[in-house]
Amino acid sequence: MAELIELKEVEEQVILIAVSTDDNDDTAASLSELEELVKTAGAVTLDKIIQNRERIHPGTYLGKGKIEEVRNRVWELGATGVVCDDELSPAQLRNLEEALDTKVMDRTMVILDIFASRATTREGKIQVELAQLKYRSARLVGLRSSLSRLGGGIGTRGPGEKKLEMDRRLIHERIGQLKSELESVKRHREVTRLQRDRNHTTVAAIVGYTNAGKSTLLNKLTDADILAEDKLFATLDPTTRNLTLPGGQQILLTDTVGFIRKLPHHLIEAFKSTLEEAKYSDLILHVVDCSNPQMDMQMYVVYETLRDLGIKDKEIITVFNKIDEVDSNVILRDITSDHQVKISALTGEGLDELQNLLESILRSKKIYIEKIYPYNEAGKIQMIRKYGQLLKEEYLDEGIQVCAYVPVELYASLTDISDSDNK
Repeated sequence: MAELIELKEVEEQVILIAVSTDDNDDTAASLSELEELVKTAGAVTLDKIIQNRERIHPGTYLGKGKIEEVRNRVWELGATGVVCDDELSPAQLRNLEEALDTKVMDRTMVILDIFASRATTREGKIQVELAQLKYRSARLVGLRSSLSRLGGGIGTRGPGEKKLEMDRRLIHERIGQLKSELESVKRHREVTRLQRDRNHTTVAAIVGYTNAGKSTLLNKLTDADILAEDKLFATLDPTTRNLTLPGGQQILLTDTVGFIRKLPHHLIEAFKSTLEEAKYSDLILHVVDCSNPQMDMQMYVVYETLRDLGIKDKEIITVFNKIDEVDSNVILRDITSDHQVKISALTGEGLDELQNLLESILRSKKIYIEKIYPYNEAGKIQMIRKYGQLLKEEYLDEGIQVCAYVPVELYASLTDISDSDNK
């Protein structure tokens, strides 16, 4: 009887390399983050190498001596490839691969690979494929030789490998087709937003660095049942859920894709329609992992990304998450935001305070009215229930006495009654 041979997908083992051009550029922390990205993509890091240079080498990323050192380490450790902590130009990719005689990847390729494995909705898959094609269309020559070395692994997931067999003309045609499909999705989003506006629905976008706990928070508040793992980019596709606050007011919470330092510009461009959920929201919940030593840097990256997307003049609540993992004496502060609250999305600590804050903000955007409506105007009370916050409702001989907070845009229509209360 023939012996069965078990076939397993080859686990990539890589060496991470980076160039530090400034003593204060935090390259070691960035490389540690790259190690997490590589792990998320399914590879193992064997070694991390940093070269200190005045600037990145324009032709080979690393200098000649460091290339020799990396080449020796690849041979000694039996690595299947190297990953650079920056996005490489086509020339750098090709030259470095020839010099090292091994598969070369960059940070962008790893992030795109993770996104390709995580996209589940039609929109997510379109966005990822668009970003991959834009990135790869300029790198066909370098990538083709790179992919010939290994049948799988980082950088080959999703639609990428089969697309590399097309010529540039076909790829650009596909990019045009994907852009058209994204425009269709964008129009659908705009219709949805207009419907929300007509319903006077307040929308809060949840933003934050990847793995800050955004999905866990949304799950805890709304029972959204979203995948929440201790991994970078555990969730990719945006989710919107309705939250009914303790006082009865309702708000829509939209989870967005996590941010990260050196987020590839192809991804920002491709995911603009998704990220615009933050642009068109009324509030922004900025979730921060306060247990992370890189907290300040992560907050900076989030604000930089929001600025790049043209998102400004929004009321921001900074939600310091994971307080169960930090010393209670630690001072947490964000001078950029309008409000701050400390919570643990995992244990539920501080969630009441967060909901009370949301209720207070919603109320501040409404106008207080105290009126007696004739019984033939009872339909307006239904409108108050739906879009405002009804505090008191009492049935009297002359009509229904109401105390409530109502949206500014509805105030005129709800108070246009020719009775003594309207004077």
